[in-house]
Amino acid sequence: MNSMILPVVIAGGVGSRLWPLSRKMLPKQFIHFPQFEESLFQKTVQRADGIPNALPPLIVCNKSHQSWAVAQLKSIEVSEGGILLEPEGRNTAPAAAVAALLAKETDPNIVMLILPADHAIKEMSNFQLAIQKAEKLASQGYLVTFGIEPESPETGYGYIEKGNAIDATAGFEVLNFTEKPNKSIAESYFRDGHFFWNSGMFLFSAQSYLNELELYAPDIFEACTHSFKELKRANNLFEIPKLIFGKCRKDSIDYAVMEKTSRAAIIPLDVDWNDLGSWDSLAQLGPEDEHGNITIGDVQAVSARNSYIQSNNRFVAAVGVQDMVIVETSDAVLVAKKDSVQDVRKVVEELESADREEAVTPLKVERPWGFYDSLARGNGYQIKQIVVRPGEALSLQLHHHRAEHWVVIAGKGIVTRDDEDMTFSKNESIHIPQGVPHRLSNPFSDNLEIIEVQIGEYLGEDDIVRLEDKYGRQGGPDEVK
Repeated sequence: MNSMILPVVIAGGVGSRLWPLSRKMLPKQFIHFPQFEESLFQKTVQRADGIPNALPPLIVCNKSHQSWAVAQLKSIEVSEGGILLEPEGRNTAPAAAVAALLAKETDPNIVMLILPADHAIKEMSNFQLAIQKAEKLASQGYLVTFGIEPESPETGYGYIEKGNAIDATAGFEVLNFTEKPNKSIAESYFRDGHFFWNSGMFLFSAQSYLNELELYAPDIFEACTHSFKELKRANNLFEIPKLIFGKCRKDSIDYAVMEKTSRAAIIPLDVDWNDLGSWDSLAQLGPEDEHGNITIGDVQAVSARNSYIQSNNRFVAAVGVQDMVIVETSDAVLVAKKDSVQDVRKVVEELESADREEAVTPLKVERPWGFYDSLARGNGYQIKQIVVRPGEALSLQLHHHRAEHWVVIAGKGIVTRDDEDMTFSKNESIHIPQGVPHRLSNPFSDNLEIIEVQIGEYLGEDDIVRLEDKYGRQGGPDEVK
C-alpha cells in the first residue's frame, strides 16, 4: 500500500530579482502577473491538489504573509492541510524540518513532496508520473530530487549530475550538485547529457529527511526540534516561535542534506518547467512580436529588438533598445540588460541598506479585502484610494498618531466608529478621530471605493492597533489596514 503524500508548498521567498513588482510585503509568489490567471502560489497549490494519493497541502510562509495565503486559498476554493508560519525566513532546510516534524504527528510513514511556490509547470501528466516513480524510491529510503532536462546552457540554475540507474526504477544515483556555473561550464554540462537543472523540488519520507538532517546538519535539526516543541497551535495555523527559530542557521535542503547524503536520487522531469525567479525567465513565456519583443501594458516599442517591456501604470515608450528588460510601476522603473537581470537583487540590497520604502511596499498594495493605492504624501498628510470588495471588511483598528477622513467615490459601505454603525454612499464623507476604534465594511454587491486623507504627526504603517480581524491578522506593523 502506498504511503500518503503530503505536498508541502514553500511560499516564504522574497523574490528580489523580480523587483520592482516583487516587494518584501508582496513577494512574487502572491502577485497576479499578467501572464497568468492565478498567482504562482495559487497555481502551485492547485498543482498539488491534483496529485493522486495526496493529502491537502501544508503551506509554509512568513507570518507577515499569512493573510495573503488565507485569502488566495479561499479564492481558489482549495482546502489546505494547515499553514505553518515562519517568524522569519531561514531557507528551505529548516522549513522542511519543522514541516516534517508536524507531518509525522499525522502519519509516521508519511511522504513529503516539497514544492516551491514560484514554479510554472505545464505537463501535469508527466509531473504526476514522475511523482509516482519517485514514491517508489522514497519507500526504499531515498531522498529524491527532480532534475529538469536542460533546454540550453543556462547559467541561472544549479545542476545535478546523474550516476548509475537504481535497480529497475526510473531513478538514478546523484553524483554531484553544482551551483550556478559560468557560461563555458554550463555549455559543457549541456553537451554532456548527464546533467540536469536543479528544480528545487523533492520527495522523501519525513523520517528519512529528519534522519539525514540530524546526521549532516545537527545544529539545524536541534534548533528545529526545539522550535517544534514550542509551536503555537490554533486550529490549522501553526506558528513557529521566533526566539528559537531565529537562531537557526540559514541553509537550503540542497546544501544541508542532499549534497552530503549517500541516499540522494534523481528523477528526470520533462514538464515544460520554468523557475520564475527573474525577469528573463518571465520573458521566456512570450508571446513575442516579429522583432522578438514582449510588451505588456501600455507600451510602444520603436526599433526595439529582443526586449521585455512591461507597463503597470503609465505609458512606456522604448526606442532603439535591444536585449533589455524595462519594468514600470507607480513608484519605480527598472532598466536592465537581459544578461544582468540576476543582479537586480543587488538593487534591492542597496535600497534596504538605505531604508528605502521601495524595497518593502509597493504603492498599490493588494489585501485580502481589496487593495489600496498611495496617491500622494507630504509633510503631515497622506492620501490613498481604498477599494473594498463585496463581502469584505477591514480590521477593527485604531491609530495613536493620525486621524483619517474618508470620502466615498463609488459604491456604499458601513463605517463602525466607536460603538456606532453608519451607512454611507457616494459623495458622502466621515471623519475618524485619532485613537478611535473604527472599521470599514462592504456587505453590498458592488466595490466600495473611498479616498482616505490621513492627517497626523506620524503616518507610518506601524501606527495601527488591530482589535479584530476576519482574516486572522493580529495588531503589528506587518500589514496596514
